[in-house]
Amino acid sequence: MSFQFNVPDMTCGHCVSTITKAVKDAVPGATVTTDLGAHRVTVDGTTDVDEVRQAIVDAGYEAQLA
Repeated sequence: MSFQFNVPDMTCGHCVSTITKAVKDAVPGATVTTDLGAHRVTVDGTTDVDEVRQAIVDAGYEAQLA
């Protein structure tokens, strides 16, 4: 299953790295794809949307299901 999140405060490569690490730590084996320009994070490999959203929030970013 794939989920997309709008992350409006993801503005640089450091943000991308932080979010990617947070999601992969929370959901081992997940695939994380980012589109910095669109402020979008796509996560494949989990069915728990709340766990993914919480990982992004705990990393310090807003996350809204797209």
